[in-house]
Amino acid sequence: MNANLNQQVGRLGFWSGVIFLVTVVASLLLPLDVPDGLQAAHVDRVIWLNEHRSAFILGWVNQMVSMLSLSSVLLAVAWFAATRSPLSGMVGGIAILLSITAFIIPKFIAIWTIPQLAEASATGGVGSVFADQLLLILNVTVPFSLYTSFDYLGFWLYALFALVIAAPLFKHALIWKFAAVSLGVFGAAFRTLLIALLMRKVLPADIESWFLGSTLFLVVAIIAAVVGFRTTGNQS
Repeated sequence: MNANLNQQVGRLGFWSGVIFLVTVVASLLLPLDVPDGLQAAHVDRVIWLNEHRSAFILGWVNQMVSMLSLSSVLLAVAWFAATRSPLSGMVGGIAILLSITAFIIPKFIAIWTIPQLAEASATGGVGSVFADQLLLILNVTVPFSLYTSFDYLGFWLYALFALVIAAPLFKHALIWKFAAVSLGVFGAAFRTLLIALLMRKVLPADIESWFLGSTLFLVVAIIAAVVGFRTTGNQS
């Protein structure tokens, strides 16, 4: 039974990783906000959101699928690492479950709430003033808005997972060592950038590029994990 469960978790990790990589490619083609979103005026954002409503929603649905598939891979990695360190696997798994909560709230808001707020703001009807205020609070690009704060909390939990899981994962085969190093670099880089931000060494305009740039190591780790799960499955 235990071997069968391990095999099922491995398949979950592999196919979730494949889905995640597909959504990464799709995200390059789908808009998530008005062009030059950090500098865009509120009026321009409202106009853009109404003119590109379907594309905006589709882009964030893709982000939702991407986050859920990525989290599934990381949960499978935590399960795999737990064979060498059960405590690390458990702590890592809890971090991922908490990150899902942090990520899913803003993504649902982008799909459900923001398009309706933009429509209310544009029509000038009942609730338009309220809608304008909420749209400013829920800006999807400004790095210190309420919306993006949830996203960065999710990535902070991913970084915690990475630091906890890297050591036990490194005890496995070569491909898993590669994944462990990538996770370790991501976790350390994210923590270092956070310290630099708190020390005012990172400008607000650079937050997104620097912090999201560190997630490239996370993508590399996922690619390695997909190969690892595939190899492990073939050996079963």
